[in-house]
Amino acid sequence: MMQHTAAQQPDEHQYSVVLPEALTTNQWVVRRQVNALSPQRLVDTFPAPHDDIFTLYDNLESSIAEFGDSPYLGHRTSDAKGQPGPYVWQSYAEVGEVRSAIGSGMQHLGIQPGSGVGLYSVNTPEWCLVDAACHAYSLVSVPLYDTLGPDTVKYICNHAELAAVACSLEVLGKLLEVLHECPTVRLLIVYGTRPHQRLPDVPAAPHCKIMTLDRVRALGYKHPRPHHPPKPSDVALINYTSGTTGVPKGAVLTHSSIIANAESCASCCEMLTWHLPRSYLPLAHIYERFNFTLVTHYGAAAGFYRQARCLYRRGNVLELLEDIQELRPTIFSSVPRLWNRIYDKVMAQIQAANPVSRALFNTAYQYKLAALQRGDLSGGRLGPFWDRLVFSKIKARVGGEVRLLTSGASPISPDVFDFLRICFGATVIEGYGMTESSCLISMTPPGDPRAGHVGPPSPACEVKLEDIPEMGYTNADQPHPRGEICVRGPIVFQGYYKDEANTRDAVDAHGWLHTGDVGTWIEGGRLKIIDRKKNIFKLAQGEYVAPEKIENVYARSPFVMQSFVYGNSLRAQLVAVVIPDPEYLLPWGKERGLPADLAQLCRTPQASGVVHAVLKSMMEEGRAAGLKGFEQVAAVHLHPDPFSVENGMMTPTFKLKRPQAQAAFQPDIDEMYSKLPQL
Repeated sequence: MMQHTAAQQPDEHQYSVVLPEALTTNQWVVRRQVNALSPQRLVDTFPAPHDDIFTLYDNLESSIAEFGDSPYLGHRTSDAKGQPGPYVWQSYAEVGEVRSAIGSGMQHLGIQPGSGVGLYSVNTPEWCLVDAACHAYSLVSVPLYDTLGPDTVKYICNHAELAAVACSLEVLGKLLEVLHECPTVRLLIVYGTRPHQRLPDVPAAPHCKIMTLDRVRALGYKHPRPHHPPKPSDVALINYTSGTTGVPKGAVLTHSSIIANAESCASCCEMLTWHLPRSYLPLAHIYERFNFTLVTHYGAAAGFYRQARCLYRRGNVLELLEDIQELRPTIFSSVPRLWNRIYDKVMAQIQAANPVSRALFNTAYQYKLAALQRGDLSGGRLGPFWDRLVFSKIKARVGGEVRLLTSGASPISPDVFDFLRICFGATVIEGYGMTESSCLISMTPPGDPRAGHVGPPSPACEVKLEDIPEMGYTNADQPHPRGEICVRGPIVFQGYYKDEANTRDAVDAHGWLHTGDVGTWIEGGRLKIIDRKKNIFKLAQGEYVAPEKIENVYARSPFVMQSFVYGNSLRAQLVAVVIPDPEYLLPWGKERGLPADLAQLCRTPQASGVVHAVLKSMMEEGRAAGLKGFEQVAAVHLHPDPFSVENGMMTPTFKLKRPQAQAAFQPDIDEMYSKLPQL
């Protein structure tokens, strides 16, 4: 397969600077971004004429005034036979009116300012309408992933003391299972129902009223209430982390912190056009909350898929592609998991193409890659020619109109990053952040040709790297200082709801948020994520290992769709459970006369040589990424079924639940170790 080396070129541009000694704290160097305002001060509001936007309520009100008749929320219709039709849209003005009616209806039903309101469904326009109503009447939004089970829903309802929950008909059953154990929930609002559809009774929960969203809206029109705008310091939402271990933690985010975070991106991306339809990820995740805040600010239109979660679930890919073709988004936000799948699929098709088509693609790709390596983001003089001749077919897969691709939630490979820039002819941005920082901490500048980093700190925060002696990371490291990424500024959350102990662990006495990620400062003051402080463990020889870093490296192997790397202090070697990528493994096996059945290949791997091939490919990727010998796995077990939310192996944000994975695969882990020598 053709090797695509990520664009790396000399660059003397300084994207961040070290603060003067007077502004540094303790012994660590502190950096801020270089822009019109930073490093003199951190930004916390939008620039004029929008410098009067301090809350999410202000953000929508401003856009209603500026973009009233423009489309805002869109969903795809279906005919009587269930066949998809066109997208239909609600304008900003229409959304503002319906939002006020819903909020008035909730107040009429006794939901008072300061109360918590749960939002429990896939992405829908109704989700956004209820959320906007919360902001207009000083209610606290508490999003719940639609994939959460009854026990977790019950925990969040009780921990956050929710007064109301708005949910889709699809998840209503899960909520009704535990509603009688949620004494604070007085109102259950259901959407996605048919006209005049009768809702189930809740005799086990007489304290709670249940009604459709249409009914609540009608009550609001009949009993209108004036808005009760929140203050910037008021809590906008409690975002419960997905929890790879233990119970979820509720991150408390204020209106001011969310607005500061959105502004930090706006000041970096002023050259981008946002006034066009787009599609996006789960709104319960802070990444999409951040995206949607910007969409609203710029008067863009947000289109919803028929099944919003089909970005991540098997079986709905065709619906996703059909909706993309209809929507033709100009902005597409996703996670490396999807970008990797697109990359692997395109490269597999190129390898299977006839020699002429393969040579044409490689010539076009190498030409645009060379342009990137020179710092030319336009693709060179012949870039438009190659786009029309070769890459337009790839771009058509996401509607043909995309101008901006964003990636977040986990690191993206530099090769995949450049692949997206070359094949889609779009601006590609990788962001780094977390719920506790209101999302964005840093992102790659749109005009930066270099891949493999996450850019400078956002203008709304400052960043330092704190030494981790036990892992060998210090600020004294040359030529690039290394350490745990710590963040301070108006974007940092208020703490975990009702959880002082975990709050103290996350934010120190000087206001620094400790991310648990390990970074290094590279040329130009760019931040690069290199490791993970959390989830580390020590091997028998005393070396520390961060399995997430290793799993991200192994994901670059065409054989590997997912992996779980395991080790402990009693053994000197690592082992891994690997979910093979069927789109690569099955054709590979067919060429060698092996069974065309993934489960069969995984059950009898030794006879077929599959394990050897998978392990060899993983080792090659590990060496290419600079993994040390003790960081390479010594054995693998192949398993045909992917880790998923449904089987309890992943969180709703698609992070591996390591304790559950260990419990599920302990017999396989023991078997692998039994065949390895004791070192």
